Amino acid sequence: MAKSTVEAEYRAMSYTTFELEWLSYILHDLCVPVSLPFTLYCGNKAAMHIIENSVFHERKKHVRIDCHYTRDKILEGFLKTAYVTSQEQLGDIMTKPLGEYQHNFLSFKLGLMDTPSPSA
Repeated sequence: MAKSTVEAEYRAMSYTTFELEWLSYILHDLCVPVSLPFTLYCGNKAAMHIIENSVFHERKKHVRIDCHYTRDKILEGFLKTAYVTSQEQLGDIMTKPLGEYQHNFLSFKLGLMDTPSPSA
């Protein structure tokens, strides 16, 4: 169980990194070309700083392995991170009450609507 949203986010990034590595091995075995680096999107700037900056690792010893694993993959060129703004968080449509415009925008991004509706 995570003690903070930052911890939950970078642990999720670590698990996702592991899954991407596993999928790349499968694709390689199937002779499917994979273009690297994979882009791992994150909505938590603090988690991105912890993974990308080795100085912060010493302050978070209880999740050090997760951080080092993802950081190593970034240094290898296997992975890069990108920030996702809160307005573009697709998961919010399932977990948060949204205004009409934001709901329509995310529905369009998920392919649930043909075109985004203009706000009234």
